[in-house]
Amino acid sequence: MSHKYKVIDGQQPTFITLTVIDWVDIFIRPEYTKILDESFNYCIAEKGLQVHAYVYMTSHLHAIVSSNGEELHTIIRDFKKFTSKRIVEAIQEYPESRREWLLKKFSFAAQRINRGANYKFWKDGFHPILLDTFEKVEQRVHYIHYNPVSARFVYHERDWVNSSYAAYEVGNREKPFVKIQTLW
Repeated sequence: MSHKYKVIDGQQPTFITLTVIDWVDIFIRPEYTKILDESFNYCIAEKGLQVHAYVYMTSHLHAIVSSNGEELHTIIRDFKKFTSKRIVEAIQEYPESRREWLLKKFSFAAQRINRGANYKFWKDGFHPILLDTFEKVEQRVHYIHYNPVSARFVYHERDWVNSSYAAYEVGNREKPFVKIQTLW
């Protein structure tokens, strides 16, 4: 792993990306995004994670995070492990038109790496990028919130519910689903 992709200082805001295997569009169902919300909120309450900004796209998520508790890489590892297991369970529980295809895809990915798991949901790593200046922080917050507009899912950032945009919009009384700490 290159130095570029290691957590340098987990107490500083760090931009991360978590990507689903083969860029599968899974976060199109509220059942799965709710698992991400609950897992982030658990890590905030119990592990010292601070989420400063986030967006869930259909096949990946971006976030700016830091930690005042456990090591950041440990929290993200546990987050990925738990959400992977829980999302696979949700695919099996909820009415899912793509159930068989999704489970085969995640099973095949697990067999390819041969680590003993039945399913592999997330790609390895999370590519942390330290945001050590206000300019970098500001650029990434805007990038995160504008992502759904760039993808042409919505016309304005406020229309994408799976994001922290509401917490940054002046005068907006809506709260994002994840308990975030804004950076300004």
